[in-house]
Amino acid sequence: MESPMNTAKAIGAIDHNRRRFLGMAAMGITIAGAGNLLSPRRAAALGDPVIRPFRVHIPEEQLTDLRRRIAATRWPDHETVDDGSQGPQLAKFQGVMSYWGTRYDWRKVESRLNALPMFLTEIDGVDIHFIHVRSKHENALPLIVTHGWPGSIIEQLKIIGPLTNPTAHGGKASDAFHLVIPSMPGYGFSGKPKDKGWNPDRIARAWAELMKRLDYPRYVAQGGDWGSPISSAMARQAVPGLLGIHINLPAAVPADVAGVLATGGTAPAGLSDKESAAFDSLSTFFKKYRAYGVMMGTRPQTIGYALADSPVGLAAWIYDYNNGEPARLLDRDDVLDDITLYWLTNTATSAARIYWETAGQSVILSAAQKTLEIKLPVAITVFPDEVYRAPEAWARRAYRNLVYFNEVEKGGHFAAWEQPELFSREIRAAFESLRQL
Repeated sequence: MESPMNTAKAIGAIDHNRRRFLGMAAMGITIAGAGNLLSPRRAAALGDPVIRPFRVHIPEEQLTDLRRRIAATRWPDHETVDDGSQGPQLAKFQGVMSYWGTRYDWRKVESRLNALPMFLTEIDGVDIHFIHVRSKHENALPLIVTHGWPGSIIEQLKIIGPLTNPTAHGGKASDAFHLVIPSMPGYGFSGKPKDKGWNPDRIARAWAELMKRLDYPRYVAQGGDWGSPISSAMARQAVPGLLGIHINLPAAVPADVAGVLATGGTAPAGLSDKESAAFDSLSTFFKKYRAYGVMMGTRPQTIGYALADSPVGLAAWIYDYNNGEPARLLDRDDVLDDITLYWLTNTATSAARIYWETAGQSVILSAAQKTLEIKLPVAITVFPDEVYRAPEAWARRAYRNLVYFNEVEKGGHFAAWEQPELFSREIRAAFESLRQL
């Protein structure tokens, strides 16, 4: 068991740092006590403001303003097709927006977040927000999980129970993880970088510092979407304490295939059936569904003016990801929780800049992500509704120390969100061999 938090010291730390938090308090974010789910060493250090307890409360006037803006939307004309090939269809989307503006309840997810131990810590000049849940099980393995775009920490809420308390979800006590879920810089309740350079490599170094501050000398990392190149960068850098990584959007696309995709050409000769299927999915994605990445990779500030001013515009931008996957595979309130977080924190623009920081570079190309430089163990799970189903042959060519590869029967890009129990089983299996290292 952990020793109780020294409340007097924690309050003293909060008072000491009050001025630093005024900007966040104005947005409705407050600092408050939290249950002691840090390591004993870190709990004893809470008198030091390096790590500050965190709580969320959005003022009601901000929620009223959101509903007012939704009601005042000037709608575009109807699409000229009978499907979603031009984007979210007007009639269906208006129905979702009507629900968002009249019946959706932000306070539900706010309560879920505040029931978790959340913290802030400044790393490299930016406040990093993170959830930190320690398992009750002895010898639990620390795990840092990174979200992507257009996701957030909302993606991971459903995996907290299965990973930290596996015995309640069909697992064994020896499957347990201590879970760290940070918000990427510029996302959610993390600070917005004021300088250039916050690419996956820099975030990887920040995550290594975070795990050091949490007193975890050995741990593993997981990520999908941008979480994949961030976790991969941690492995490539061989940051101290990292045992291995699991990713669910691997950078397995080989150079010859990437070259053809860049020009819109036909598939290279000699591909297997699985490789041909992967090529076809990628070709469709690059030609039809990747415009958001090009825009944010070249002009994030330009699109930011629209996303910061119109909640309906922001919602459409997110709903349309991967040919409307959020609407197809996620619960309506889950998606709106995520969109509302972007809106209330006004982070659509700052979140988009990671695409600019990488010059629109694709996270799925092996050469771009320097996968051959990774020497640490890598585990991969392929979900069928992902942007592409990475063939095992490509994965083994890209990652020289691939210790786990599995294709599962359901789930897509937001795997932890869409299939939390299946995702959690994959994480347990993927890291089983690394627990004794």
